Amino acid sequence: MKEINILIVEDESIVAMEIESYISKLGYTLAGIRSNAEDALKAVEQNPIDIIMMDIRIKGDLDGVETAALIKENHPHIEIIFLTAHLDDYNVDRAIEVNPTAYLSKPFNREELRIFLKIALRKIRKETSLNLEKQHNIILDHEFSYSPLNHILYYCQEIINLTKKENELLELFIDNKNNIVDFYTIEYTIWPDKPTNTNTIRTLVKRLRQKLKHKFIKTVSSRGYKLIISNKGIH
Repeated sequence: MKEINILIVEDESIVAMEIESYISKLGYTLAGIRSNAEDALKAVEQNPIDIIMMDIRIKGDLDGVETAALIKENHPHIEIIFLTAHLDDYNVDRAIEVNPTAYLSKPFNREELRIFLKIALRKIRKETSLNLEKQHNIILDHEFSYSPLNHILYYCQEIINLTKKENELLELFIDNKNNIVDFYTIEYTIWPDKPTNTNTIRTLVKRLRQKLKHKFIKTVSSRGYKLIISNKGIH
């Protein structure tokens, strides 16, 4: 697991040191302690930060909510946990716009902090996993993409459910993109232990075509099929 770096933005030194001591015991790495917006913004630009413990009321011209909003604009992957002694509606409503992981009341409860950090960590891992998947996705066009890692077809980022054989057929076509896949190859790839006939193959192709909105798959008369993808569409 990659090292998780936490920045503490808190102008009460005793509170900051207490948080530092506890997160170190939990195995997280402290990326620093800052007391104002200017220093916090510099720290984010100069260091890899994953989570920020952000006091809402800090020194300087910008408060914690305004500072967090600026950080999220340029670093949307950073998770924010707000620290506050006052959970008033005004500040809560403002903070909601930043989409924080949680709010932690001061004086903070250690068990709550542990749970909130676990929630933030899970969100980071999920986002990292999604980004890794996207890097390996095959882009069919501006609407369709396919994840060979998870064997999932997406349409406008929504999952399209494929049967096992539909998935096998799509992967066969993708592996042979822009080339003819003959009936023989389809038959012995999809049904290796049970020879089938061209009608069964056509039915499977028809079902896959429907799920692809009748895009990409071209029939090559008497020979088989070809999945047509432009070079611009392949990552």
